[in-house]
Amino acid sequence: MKILSYLKLMRIKHYFKNLLIFLPLIFSMSFYSLENDIKTLIGFILFSLVCSMVYIINDINDIEKDKKHPRKCKRPLASGEVTKKEAYILLAILAIIVICGSILMNTGIYSSIILVVYLILNILYSKFLKNIPIIDVICLVIGFVLRVVYGASIIDVEVSNWLYLTIISFSFYLALGKRRNELQAGADTRAVLKYYNKDFLDKNMYMFLTLMIVFYSMWCVDASNIVKFDNKLIFTVPILMIICMKYSMNIERQSEGDPVEILFSDKVLLALVLMFILCIGAIVIL
Repeated sequence: MKILSYLKLMRIKHYFKNLLIFLPLIFSMSFYSLENDIKTLIGFILFSLVCSMVYIINDINDIEKDKKHPRKCKRPLASGEVTKKEAYILLAILAIIVICGSILMNTGIYSSIILVVYLILNILYSKFLKNIPIIDVICLVIGFVLRVVYGASIIDVEVSNWLYLTIISFSFYLALGKRRNELQAGADTRAVLKYYNKDFLDKNMYMFLTLMIVFYSMWCVDASNIVKFDNKLIFTVPILMIICMKYSMNIERQSEGDPVEILFSDKVLLALVLMFILCIGAIVIL
């Protein structure tokens, strides 16, 4: 069915990354407000649609390169499942939904600006920033941080500096890991890979992984000042460490290092992540 090709083009599976939008709602204990819950859910949908717009724009720009790639050639545009005209129409529909949704949600201009910044950043990334070493990785990291900032802006709450540092470090780890495995796979469709080497990527990857665990641990300790948490979050640190070890084991194997693909292709890793989420949910709610 054509609708499945459209959904594939929108990369629905990658919406998993947008769950970061819920962090401010959860850790500010604002989820007891139905209004905040609804705003965050709508925000998640709108941000996800913006992400789909970015994926469509990227696929339109990279259609010729993707045709030469052993895996990307199966994407809807590269394979011919979806025409360019259909992609542009879908892009316009998504843009209209996002604009109307942002207006109706009425969370202020700041949250709308974040959506625009994310879209512009990714368009610039697709055009030329992805070919500049270090800058390409920084753009990916900013994208993750904007998700958290957006989640905080739509319900007007502050986010812990430790949590921001955790997200930044983890994002660098994921981005560098993706570049590492693209390089290992000998991908020739990404020009920036010629500036990197395995040693550089390995060293910086694991530096940021270490920092992420330290920052997360500090955030858990800092969060103990909140009566609801009462030092319980610190028990989630070992689970996070195990998740990181399993993820690192996976990216040391042959893959292109895409975080979402790695997560959903490994049932053990997915189970560990779900356990981590459930543990945090239990601590927050109970």
